[in-house]
Amino acid sequence: MNFLTQIDNLALIALMLVTGTALFLPTLSTLISGKGLSPTEATIWINRRKAAVIDLRPEGEFKAGHLPGAKYVPSNEIATRIEKLKLDRKNPLILVCETGASSRKAVAEVQKLGFAEVATLDGGVQAWQAAALPLVK
Repeated sequence: MNFLTQIDNLALIALMLVTGTALFLPTLSTLISGKGLSPTEATIWINRRKAAVIDLRPEGEFKAGHLPGAKYVPSNEIATRIEKLKLDRKNPLILVCETGASSRKAVAEVQKLGFAEVATLDGGVQAWQAAALPLVK
């Protein structure tokens, strides 16, 4: 009986560790790669928090359709081009690409430029379109 109790306790401890790890992984991902926003959260940031939107996709894709108010900045020129936009570093900044992968890579570089709060659009423009939100040409 005592042996079975120890096995039950070990199983509970293992379950607790697995659950804790599963809960912490999204937080760890956010700490490493910046905050990811759903299309709804991005809309709230844009409308209520005056977030600037930077589109890192190739120029042709940007011209074909982009988020309302987005500014085009090539991902390989992000440091120099953001400086020219003269954005308020106190306001949030949302980085956008096609799927969210390229924008996550640019977060650290933008944070080094002194922006207090930088986020990416999870799923990128594809997620924006999937949420039936408008693109501007």
